[in-house]
Amino acid sequence: MATMEESFPRGGTRKPHKSDKAFQQSVEQDNLFDISTEQESTKRKKNQKGPAKTKKLKVEKRESSKSIREKFDILSIESLCEGMRILGCVKEVNELELVISLPNGLQGFVQVTEICDAYTKKLSEQVAQEEPLKDLARLPELFSPGMLVRCVVSSLSVTEKGKKNVKLSLNPKNVNEVLSAEALKPGMLLTGTVSSLEDHGYLVDIGVAGARAFLPLQKAQEYIRQNKGAKLKVGQYLNCIIEEVKGSGGVVSLSIGHSEVSTAIATEEHNWTLNNLLPGLVVKAQVQKVTPLGLTLNFLSFFTGLVDFMHLDPKKAGKYFSNQAVRACVLCVHPRTRAVRLSLRPVFLQPGRPLTRLSCQHLGAVLDNVPVQGFFSKAGATFRLKDGALAYARLSHLSDPKNVFNPETFKPGNTHKCRIIDYSQMDELALLSLRTSVIEAQYLRYHDIKPGALVKGTVLTIKPYGMLVKVGEQIRGLVPPMHLADILMKNPEKKYRTGDEVKCRVLLCDPEARKLMMTLKKTLVESKLPAITCYADAKPGLQTHGFILRVKDYGCIVKFYNDVQGLVPKHELSAEYVPDPERVFYAGQVVKVVVLNCEPSKERMLLSFKLLSDSKKECAGHNQKKRRAVNVGQLVDVKVLEKTKDGLEVAVLPHNIPAFLPTPHLSDHVANGPLLYHWLQAGDTLHRVLCLSQSERHVLLCRKPALVSTVEGGQDPKSFSEIHPGMLLIGFVKSIKDYGVFVQFPSGLSGLAPKAIMSDKFVTSTSDHFVEGQTVVAKVTNVDEEKQRMLLSLRLSDCTLGDLATTSLLLLSQCLEERQGVRSLMSNRDSVLIQTLAEMTPGMVLDLEVQEVLEDGSVLFSEGPVPGLVLRANRYHRAGQEVESGQKKKAVILNVDMLKLEVHVSLCHDLVNRKAKKLKKGSEHQAIVQHLEESFAVASLVETGHLAAFSLTSHLNDTFRFDSEKLHVGQGVSLTLKTTEPGVTGLLLAVEGPAAKRTMRQTRKDSEAVDEDEEVDATLVVGTVKKHTLSIGDMVTGTVKSIKPTHVVVTLADGIIGCIHASHILDDVPAGTSPTAKLKVGKTVTARVIGGRDVKTFKFLPISHPRFIRTIPELSVRPSELEKDGHTALNTHSVSPLEKIKQYQAGQTVTCFLKKYNVVKKWLEVEIAPDIRGRIPLLLTSLSFKVLKHPDKKFRIGQALKATVVNPDSSKAFLCLSLIGPHNLEKGEVAMGRVVKVTPKKGLTVSFPFGKIGRVSIFHVSDSYSETPLEDFTPQKVVRCYVLSTAGHVLTLSLRSSRTNPETKSKIADPEINSLKDIREGQLLRGYVKSVQPHGVLFGLGPSVVGLAQYPHVSQYSPTEKALYNRHLPEGKLLTAKVLSLNHQKNLVELSFLPGDTGKPDVFPASLGLLLLKPEERRIEAEVDREGEEERKKNQKRKEKRSQKGQEEAQLSSKKKEPQKPQAKKQGKRLRLESGSGQERVNKKQKKAAPSEGDDSGVEVYYREGEEEIEETSVLPKGKPTRPAEVPRLQLSSGFVWDVGLDSLTPALPLRGESSDSEEDEKPQQSMKKKSKKERELEKQKAEKELSRIEEALMDPGRQPESADDFDRLVLSSPNSSILWLQYMAFHLQATEIEKARAVAERALKTISFREEQEKLNVWVALLNLENMYGSQESLTKVFERAVQYNEPLKVFLHLADIYTKSEKFQEAGELYNRMLKRFRQEKAVWIKYGAFLLRRGQAGASHRVMQRALECLPVKEHVDVIAKFAQLEFQLGDAERAKAIFENMLSTYPKRTDVWSVYIDMIIKHGSQKEVRDIFERVIHLSLAPKRMKFFFKRYLDYEKQHGTEKDVQAVKAKALEYVEAKSSVLED
Repeated sequence: MATMEESFPRGGTRKPHKSDKAFQQSVEQDNLFDISTEQESTKRKKNQKGPAKTKKLKVEKRESSKSIREKFDILSIESLCEGMRILGCVKEVNELELVISLPNGLQGFVQVTEICDAYTKKLSEQVAQEEPLKDLARLPELFSPGMLVRCVVSSLSVTEKGKKNVKLSLNPKNVNEVLSAEALKPGMLLTGTVSSLEDHGYLVDIGVAGARAFLPLQKAQEYIRQNKGAKLKVGQYLNCIIEEVKGSGGVVSLSIGHSEVSTAIATEEHNWTLNNLLPGLVVKAQVQKVTPLGLTLNFLSFFTGLVDFMHLDPKKAGKYFSNQAVRACVLCVHPRTRAVRLSLRPVFLQPGRPLTRLSCQHLGAVLDNVPVQGFFSKAGATFRLKDGALAYARLSHLSDPKNVFNPETFKPGNTHKCRIIDYSQMDELALLSLRTSVIEAQYLRYHDIKPGALVKGTVLTIKPYGMLVKVGEQIRGLVPPMHLADILMKNPEKKYRTGDEVKCRVLLCDPEARKLMMTLKKTLVESKLPAITCYADAKPGLQTHGFILRVKDYGCIVKFYNDVQGLVPKHELSAEYVPDPERVFYAGQVVKVVVLNCEPSKERMLLSFKLLSDSKKECAGHNQKKRRAVNVGQLVDVKVLEKTKDGLEVAVLPHNIPAFLPTPHLSDHVANGPLLYHWLQAGDTLHRVLCLSQSERHVLLCRKPALVSTVEGGQDPKSFSEIHPGMLLIGFVKSIKDYGVFVQFPSGLSGLAPKAIMSDKFVTSTSDHFVEGQTVVAKVTNVDEEKQRMLLSLRLSDCTLGDLATTSLLLLSQCLEERQGVRSLMSNRDSVLIQTLAEMTPGMVLDLEVQEVLEDGSVLFSEGPVPGLVLRANRYHRAGQEVESGQKKKAVILNVDMLKLEVHVSLCHDLVNRKAKKLKKGSEHQAIVQHLEESFAVASLVETGHLAAFSLTSHLNDTFRFDSEKLHVGQGVSLTLKTTEPGVTGLLLAVEGPAAKRTMRQTRKDSEAVDEDEEVDATLVVGTVKKHTLSIGDMVTGTVKSIKPTHVVVTLADGIIGCIHASHILDDVPAGTSPTAKLKVGKTVTARVIGGRDVKTFKFLPISHPRFIRTIPELSVRPSELEKDGHTALNTHSVSPLEKIKQYQAGQTVTCFLKKYNVVKKWLEVEIAPDIRGRIPLLLTSLSFKVLKHPDKKFRIGQALKATVVNPDSSKAFLCLSLIGPHNLEKGEVAMGRVVKVTPKKGLTVSFPFGKIGRVSIFHVSDSYSETPLEDFTPQKVVRCYVLSTAGHVLTLSLRSSRTNPETKSKIADPEINSLKDIREGQLLRGYVKSVQPHGVLFGLGPSVVGLAQYPHVSQYSPTEKALYNRHLPEGKLLTAKVLSLNHQKNLVELSFLPGDTGKPDVFPASLGLLLLKPEERRIEAEVDREGEEERKKNQKRKEKRSQKGQEEAQLSSKKKEPQKPQAKKQGKRLRLESGSGQERVNKKQKKAAPSEGDDSGVEVYYREGEEEIEETSVLPKGKPTRPAEVPRLQLSSGFVWDVGLDSLTPALPLRGESSDSEEDEKPQQSMKKKSKKERELEKQKAEKELSRIEEALMDPGRQPESADDFDRLVLSSPNSSILWLQYMAFHLQATEIEKARAVAERALKTISFREEQEKLNVWVALLNLENMYGSQESLTKVFERAVQYNEPLKVFLHLADIYTKSEKFQEAGELYNRMLKRFRQEKAVWIKYGAFLLRRGQAGASHRVMQRALECLPVKEHVDVIAKFAQLEFQLGDAERAKAIFENMLSTYPKRTDVWSVYIDMIIKHGSQKEVRDIFERVIHLSLAPKRMKFFFKRYLDYEKQHGTEKDVQAVKAKALEYVEAKSSVLED
């Protein structure tokens, strides 16, 4: 808040905060002083305000006299007086005050209590009740910069420092005090403020005593419309026109239409006087006199006023003349002298219009050589700026205070150096200062100060919360106590005194809040090291100074500048082990740190106190002195002692501590472990080995580089508390079980990776995928801290560590490096053989002699000079060469097997004779696999013959391959080179391209016509030796030999084999049929020869070809071919299949025959003709997910398919086809794609066949947004996409089902928002948080629409730390926001997350205990003092007050509630609490007395004894429609609210039916043993006690858990209490932590004893509720299926049906009831519930059918009961007449069923007329029933008449009873 002492520097305005809205307009007014020379020279005479001290300077007099000069004097603070009315412009709006710009560069303040009386009253109400009022608007909502306001000067004060302060009031009572009710006339323009909102309009306070002003609603409509539909609020400032005046000013009607207000003119008819003339009035005037200093005007016939030079119309300056008619605006009226000042500026001549130019561009700029335009002795000087604009400097700013002022230097034309310090909105002038101190000031505004900067300042004062330092004229900073020195000072006042100069470094500067924090720590101030002011500055290895913020048991948190902080983990605190950091370090300590790692996006940084250079020396020194033990996590050097079966026994140096290093722990590569083990020998030393665990006698070590670097980088959690779901950790496989893999981490923690999330591939056996000791990366999915367990995922899709190519290269180079290490171990051995092998590297060319050729085709070479050397080339590497023993051959080494001591070589010509060609790094090459090792392969580049190695794995977890995915020698691969020189390994390093680019091994050269995967039909190859003499066109006869899917093999005469293709069997092939099935084996066919296929090349040869006689004849049996004389031969001349394919155009439809489904490449292979093939990519086969999942079910081999040509790919020998039409991917098309990348919080990248790529925004993933929208998407998942746009090379897609399946008309929970046009004000929208900015929260509403919620609209709380916003509003968080306003011109959307606007919980959970924002605390400038202790104490008190208040209310309400129970008991009725009224029951404030019979609101329903209870909730009064239930929200007030009533929390009342006795044994519903009355009474008391116990427990003030820990304690003490568990869940849900609430429910289910079935059921019901409200349909179904397994299924079904009904999911409820009717058809409760459900939905007919079905399904003994129940339901929810008919029908069949009579009577009493009730009683007392029964009915009749009848009626009933008794006794006597 701008405090009072920050008022004016002498004679001028205080420095403003730069106005937020800086509208720039081209300045037309700048030619203000372009007037004649004569006028220019005289302008100086203007006498303007200046400080009192200024010496009066002699000014040369020209024509004008002294009186004129004084008359035209400019306003100064001295010329203002209390009571003066003046026009001002709102300059700044703060929470508690307005800063007002006044004419002539003055400035004043309006406090929040000076707006109007109604607003002040509201404020005091708010303060009294300590929470924000909904209808109280904040000042920023009522006022905006640029508004013109009429003010009255309320006080002029002088601060201690001599600065003058102008306080203003806008209160109409003060401003319009000069008017009386009689003086009001229609057409007058007044200002007023809204004081209240009435039915037909607004009461407006115009401040005139005795006058009531009313603004009718229709007169306000236009204003409201232009104001974006926002209704007027109390305190809103209005310019009003008086429409009519009644009762001599007693009642005034107003209008505020823009057009009327802006044209309003004050006229003589209004009878204005100089006493009541108001600023802001526009008058018609006449120029009386033109002077160089201004004008005098005549207006309203009798009055004269002045216009000073600043307020002439700039366009007409110099052109005014006497008697000219002008319009002018009254600026101010002096109450004593009655002097009136006016303005001719056009901006003031339209009342109600705000000023648009609010600031000047170059605020703070220093300008050189600015020329003087004119000088005014008492006021100041005007200057002309470079852009021609005019600027003004007050006298006090023309020179330094100490210097003697010399007016001579300000002659027009002289130049000066000055600085722009402010802007006067009322005069549209920049204000300058020539003071040296201002020009040289390092900082003019808070915006200029940057964190980390060195600043000089002066000590102002020392407070308990720190030292205040003055940095600039308006800038003050705080040095907190911790920062006064390097150490903590007890008495800082001894070192620092007020006025001392100090040099500080800026820790933090927040210009918006005017907050500046600094440090005086000498080390930080004088540090020469680079300062870290943002996370991006922190580069690994950087050394800098910081200070310790907090010391924790896991390390120190070190803070730098601008709130940047990092963690020094425990092991990085010192070279020594520090067991208790809190003893060694203290908060505030200055430390030198080195950055180890920084993640700017996550704002995380790891630091170390071990400065890298000297850490090693220190370690060595300390080791010798101390510590003979080895610590877990320590890196040590070891010496091999001996080899054992499982690993190496070693000694840890330097103290030779024995330890063990297992073989798998020697390397990250599974294959290299045994290799290193084999070649290491006793005496070898290994460096940098990690200690994994340590016990008394056993130290376990590990040498895996991945684990070593993890521990070094401090990325390895030491305890379960540090582990959170989502973390990626590196560990090793500890053991392998059938159900999963246990993974251990360096610190000793371990977790389980279950089989389901072990791999992206299907896991048959866990041991196929991993081996013990293997290094793996694991993602934490679940942590149970109590049981010290965690679940991990090893799936590649979860555990990617970055770019696959980079990881792949890293693994390869690591592997080869280790093998190189093995070579150096080998070269140290004495054996010549081993040394020779060590020197042999791949790529070496050797001259060898063939020793022998083995049976399998491989070649062995003689060892040459080295005995025992084995060199071999396998059959493939023989490369088809004819070799014999003794022959000399050149061979190239492919690989050296260092375990078997064999060398693999190749004789391949291309490899031996490599081409010398320069290779480029990063270039892509085709290569052929020559040799395969376990983790890498060696391939040769096709172009040059160079050997390159590439990794077979791209990730540590990527070890399993299906057979179809495995590479084979001879297969073609695509490689990207990463090195261009072979290096020591002899191999180039490369990375394999996508698997799709692999090609199969080719054995034929001439193979373009043949598909890579061609399977040759064996029957065709046999017998091909036979020559034939057939020519094309011959007719032949033969027998069908065999039938294949796409062709038929025929045996012709002489045993020649022929072939008929599927396309040549029928002329017209219907889609879906298999033509080959038409021919049967053994059948004789007549065919025509249409071509001949070469056996070797499979090409069709022309008849002239010499090899034609050895071809396989291609035949046709098409009827059309056989008839014609002519025939169609296959085109054999254009031999290339590529040319044949060109005859097909894209979009053409062809018939093709399915040959096979290629699982690896995911396409259908088809044949169109014998010599034309095609492929249909899987994604182009169907738009149905079902088909894509199992294409083999939909498509049969050999089937004919109608396909569309997509693109005849001229580079390939096949056609690309589609079964779903031309695949153009145009706008509006629906297509199937495959997810290739999931970008968290952004969306998906989807690929289509033929390389098209599209992007799906997070807003287009679904029609309903969710917390984790991308959870279900993994790479390679198939999705159905709708093309939104094809602009750019990347398509824009949508996966919304409303787009992809519009015909389903599914509900769109979250509509698409593509531009501002899709948004309406006041709309509630969901979206995702984008980022937290200094001025608010950016919130994504659509792919390109982002809204801003300013901090006051984010939460009703005011968190002190900004970090809380980042924590509770992470990027991607799903929230609901209300649109407050739209600005289409600027594309701005203003939003609110406040619960009052959205109806959703606050973004900050109440558990944080934050302060609720009050208007007076909602301020822009957060004073530094706010951090003081006093504030915290106040908060504490407030909180205590609040909680006491809550407890008192709770106790009160419980007292109120007590009398209700006896009342219920007295009536002998049973109370039932039903689910759905939880709100009434628990929110005790809402509790009302039990409703009377007439007003049956459904809160409690009473039944008489003996009435079977309806399984229904409330009974709705007739005539009142049911209101759709709102989705209940969870709250925690004095108890908790859940969607399940307390009835389901058992120990309430057991569900039991009591029916009255009947003579016959027709009591099927009574399954229990009959209880005596006493037992029933006891049971009822017990139940009621239990209920009150529950209620007391909920209200007990001592049991108000406020945190998760409190709940944990409570559930430990009563683990079986479902109420506590439900409260715990509600607590999490209130903070919108859905996952945590789920976890609590799961814990509850594990914890509650299995005997407590009902308690468990309560939790299941709560979990179902949670999933229904916050989960997906899928998650709800899963929970429901589990609940059914663990509980009585019927109960669970019924609960879920209730839940669906309450949340208005009627369709789901209906489906569930239908399931129940199938599963529980013998349960009458289900039928009755379903009947009630249908009646509630208004489906009476359906309900009647359900009753009929129930009677068919249920046993006969249940029928009466069911019919009675349905009749009751009809009474309550349906047609009463039908209900009566059912009862009458039933009673005619069973006249003696008293229970049915009883229910019927109850229903008639409730729903019928008195006559009907009496009729039925008359009928029933004349029945012949047992006396006991009759007595019961008479008693009821009597009770009824006592309640509703007269004394006479009561007597009549008694008489009838007497008559009955007498009749009975007479019968007995007879």
